[in-house]
Amino acid sequence: MGESSRLDIEASLPKHRDLYYGGRWHKPSAGGYEDTVNPATGKALAPVAVATQADVDAAVVAADAGFREWRDVAPLERARILKEIAARLREHGDELALIDAANCGNPYTEMRGDAGVAAAQMEFFAGLVTEMKGDTIPMGPERVNMTTREPMGVVARILAFNHPFMFCGGKMAAPLAAGNAVIIKPPVQAPLSALRLAEIVEDLLPAGVFSVLPGGTEAGAGLAAHRDVAKVTLIGSVGAGRAVMHGASDTIKPVLLELGGKNALIAYPDSDPDKVADAIVAGMNFGWCGQSCGSTSRAFLHDELHDAVVERLADKVKRFKPGIPTEEGTTMGSLVSRAHFDRVMGFIDSAKQEGARVVAGGHAVTDGPLEDGCFIAPTIFADVTPGMTIAREEIFGPVLAVRRWSDEAEMLSEVNGLDVGLTCAIWSRDLSTAHRAANRVEAGFVWINEVGRHFLGAPFGGVKQSGIGREEGIGELMSFTHEKNIHINLGGQ
Repeated sequence: MGESSRLDIEASLPKHRDLYYGGRWHKPSAGGYEDTVNPATGKALAPVAVATQADVDAAVVAADAGFREWRDVAPLERARILKEIAARLREHGDELALIDAANCGNPYTEMRGDAGVAAAQMEFFAGLVTEMKGDTIPMGPERVNMTTREPMGVVARILAFNHPFMFCGGKMAAPLAAGNAVIIKPPVQAPLSALRLAEIVEDLLPAGVFSVLPGGTEAGAGLAAHRDVAKVTLIGSVGAGRAVMHGASDTIKPVLLELGGKNALIAYPDSDPDKVADAIVAGMNFGWCGQSCGSTSRAFLHDELHDAVVERLADKVKRFKPGIPTEEGTTMGSLVSRAHFDRVMGFIDSAKQEGARVVAGGHAVTDGPLEDGCFIAPTIFADVTPGMTIAREEIFGPVLAVRRWSDEAEMLSEVNGLDVGLTCAIWSRDLSTAHRAANRVEAGFVWINEVGRHFLGAPFGGVKQSGIGREEGIGELMSFTHEKNIHINLGGQ
């Protein structure tokens, strides 16, 4: 892309920056617009509408009307429409990836992969529409007892900033397949790709079935608490999850929460140091600046291989070099905002002050065209102790904490000693060792001799304060339905 990237970005941006609901674009009721910024340059991309409570109320009314039409569409016809949406996601994937690269700071090449993931999720759930089956329960002669599954109504999905388009395109799939209407609240830092997606698919769905409400805390809180929103979901921080649960409690609505993690990679002494070093770098998601809830940001290395692994890390991380996200050769982008940049730099400073040893990075990057952006070098700390801030707090940035261990029981106690438990990666050549560790770690998603990957059809989610519910499998589809029991007395008349 190079010098033409700015022109390409301008051509890709959505023409509408308002609120989308009821099959139409609407000005915000309070008239508010805020600039959304390119974090790599610090420059504004476009002014975007800010939804308030009045807009939430209007959107929910429209979504409820759309739901009452969509729920009666035959499942296979719903599937056909979702497959057409998936085709358009693939067709427009490059431009959506470019929008996200400019708006959230992740590299264009990484965001192109997100387009494929979103389309695959749409196709996957389209293929499951006939699997929303009930059961029959034997009750004896002259009795029929059965269950059916019905859509819930209006579903609100509040999304995170690290994969804006993938979350919008992929997370609307399961509730739509189940027959619900969906209101997307895109991330306040990066709302543009969701608005562009609305432009791309607006002619495919009945009015009100799909809505996009950009906005901040007021919009999110309004959706969570609204009496006519049947379910609310969130991808975000633990604090945001608590706020959503609190808002949903007044109406006793179910929630689905994918929240933060301080995830561990555990390497046993029989592991290959070179493969473990590769896994540590891959598991940190440095391409996204470590901005991933599933990143394995704590590496627990057995004393026998600790030094061999650490000496490899500084070299292996060199392939991640911060650059302008919209350029194709960039391997590592910028953090999403100046506020988040300052927060991550605060963690780096605290690690140095508390005595951790810098293996790589540990500083901002401001060379040449990066001087006005939110760039941090991929950072690895060794000699980390359990009491250090970087050993306990989710940083959500390109910062890895390496721990040395020798006693398995003590190590597992430390791994499980936090209030979160999303993912864990275990490395060992011994299958029984790996299985034993997998059974003992408190996490919802465990890799053995693998790291970072999601598998469509395999349920993803956390335990403890890392969330409630599972996504990416048939359970996610079922979670957007009610189970109804029907009992028939054949001899009653």
